[in-house]
Amino acid sequence: MTIGNEYLKSVIGKFNSVKKLGDDTIRQLTEEDMHWAYNTESNSIAIIVKHMSGNMVSRWTDFLTTDGEKDYRNRDDEFTDDISSLAELKSIWEKGWNTLLDTLTSLTEQDLLRTIYIRGEGHTVIDAIERQLSHYSYHIGQIVFIGKLVRGEQWNSLSIPKGKSKEYLMEMLEKHQGK
Repeated sequence: MTIGNEYLKSVIGKFNSVKKLGDDTIRQLTEEDMHWAYNTESNSIAIIVKHMSGNMVSRWTDFLTTDGEKDYRNRDDEFTDDISSLAELKSIWEKGWNTLLDTLTSLTEQDLLRTIYIRGEGHTVIDAIERQLSHYSYHIGQIVFIGKLVRGEQWNSLSIPKGKSKEYLMEMLEKHQGK
C-alpha cells in the first residue's frame, strides 16, 4: 500500500459517490422536471448535466497529454437547454462520467505529480483531480437541490431522512461492530 495508490482509490470512490447522488436524483425525474428552472438566469438539471458532461469530456480526454480545454468544446452551447428526453440526458451524463472514471482508473501513482494544463495554466495531476472533484460536487448539489424542489412530496431522500438520525446511527454501529 502506498499513499499515491490510496489517494487514487479514495478519489475514485468519492467521484463514484458524488455520481450516485446525481444518478439517484435523475432516476426520480420526469421529462418536464429535467427542464425546470427557477428563473431565466437559473440553470435546469438538463443544462447542468450538459455542462458537466462537456467539462468532463474536455478535461479528461487525453488528460496527461493535451490541454483540458479542448478546441472542439463549445462551453457556451452547454448552457442551451436542448436535451429532448430523459434517455438523451442519461446518455450525455454517462458519456461524461465514463470519460472521467476511465481516465482516473488508468492513472498511476507516478502520474500524480506530473503537470497537466487547463486553459494553459499548469496544475499537478493531484490539483487537477481536486479541482474537478470540487467543481462536480458543486453541480451535483445543484442537481439534488433542484430535484428536491421539483419532486416535492414525491422526493425520495438521498441521505438520512429528517427525524431518523438516531436510527441511522444505530444501524451503522451494528453494521460496523461485526467487522
